[in-house]
Amino acid sequence: MARYRRVLLKLSGEALMGSAGYGIDPEILKGMADAVAEASDGTGLAIVVGGGNIFRGVSSSARDMDRAEADLMGMLATVMNALALGEALRARGVVAHIQSALPVGTAVPAFDRRHALEYLDRGEVVIFAAGTGNPFFTTDTAASLRALEMRADIMLKATKVDGVYSADPKRDPAAVRYRRLSYDDVLQRRLGVMDATAIALLREFRVPLRVFDMTSPGALARILAGAEEGTLVEEGAQCE
Repeated sequence: MARYRRVLLKLSGEALMGSAGYGIDPEILKGMADAVAEASDGTGLAIVVGGGNIFRGVSSSARDMDRAEADLMGMLATVMNALALGEALRARGVVAHIQSALPVGTAVPAFDRRHALEYLDRGEVVIFAAGTGNPFFTTDTAASLRALEMRADIMLKATKVDGVYSADPKRDPAAVRYRRLSYDDVLQRRLGVMDATAIALLREFRVPLRVFDMTSPGALARILAGAEEGTLVEEGAQCE
């Protein structure tokens, strides 16, 4: 039985490219879709996906561009990722809706909070594309914003490691994994979980955040069922 009624899942665009330099690895996309399909039954699951896998391929060209224009390219990259993920989910029988914060004609409906809430109440998946629709905001901040708008019980941040560490575990063998942290711990220790704006939004509205390893088979389904995996960040938590 699902523990949460509504959940916001933040997926990294970079994760979609696998070992390639950029683009979408079909096997990685399949794995993500399988994980969401396995876990989404009974839970209204909202997803925000980044665009780094596509934008990385053109980032050298954008190096000298105006920041607002470069961010627009990044937001459009998330639309492509959302379309790919949505199609992969539908192929698995999952009812998935895509909404974009940027107007993209008939390709993707515009963000509509009321409709999104209706879909989530039916236990369907909603994928939010194009970040906040504004430059200078990360997709992490967009994910926190959507978590608040969807009245999510929790926000999940999918990574390639099993939680938040005191240092990069790949570079520092003495790095310690935390089980629980407060928002202030994350900010004061500069742990790099998400940008400060994203963390501040969650802290202000007391939305818990769980950071976990999306590559661990069944991890998402276990968390939605109540498993204590990865690292939980919430107001007032004692550092463990």
